[in-house]
Amino acid sequence: MDYLSCVVVEPDIEATASVIWLHGLGSDGHDFEPIVPELHLPKNLPVRFIFPHSPSIPVTINGGAVMPAWYDILDMSIERKVDVAHLNASAAAVQALIGREIERGVDSTRIILAGFSQGGAVAYQAALTYDKPLGGLLTMSTYFATKASIALNENNKQLNINIMHGSQDPVVAPKLGEDALNTLTSMGFNPSYKQYPMAHSVCAEQILDISVWLCSRLG
Repeated sequence: MDYLSCVVVEPDIEATASVIWLHGLGSDGHDFEPIVPELHLPKNLPVRFIFPHSPSIPVTINGGAVMPAWYDILDMSIERKVDVAHLNASAAAVQALIGREIERGVDSTRIILAGFSQGGAVAYQAALTYDKPLGGLLTMSTYFATKASIALNENNKQLNINIMHGSQDPVVAPKLGEDALNTLTSMGFNPSYKQYPMAHSVCAEQILDISVWLCSRLG
């Protein structure tokens, strides 16, 4: 099977958990690689970090320029019009990576999906439709692009979801993060939500919170 190309950061000892972390528009798998040592995870929590590279495609909102993207964005309205079929295809490719981790011996409940911005929209779709229970979903500075079409899988109806957003985000408005929170709550989930005093980025306080959350889910 052909898998997405990935940056993989292995722990010092055999991994017992995996985090699959998706980058944003115009970036690649190396974008969040430097965060791994900043998480300061304990040595007795060996986690494999997987940072997939998206393919490069023409992006409508950027004048058709070809760049790394998980799906095409057709307009920048508050309720963004996106290529849902392409987003779903990217989610399926991410689910294949989950399956590969299970084949490597990692239990599905010890696999976490994380995504920033466009990657977060894919992570919502991939995690909430996956047919085995996952360890958690972390979405950062993103939106729930497929909320109107998603077919939730019963195995992840109790998924632990952590939503993080910048209060000064000019790219993905905080309202979109709040909308995702409200939508998920209406679907029966109990997501956590926190805003940080930042723009469309990641900050030190957030990295510390991610570390604590990962330890709580995988420790």
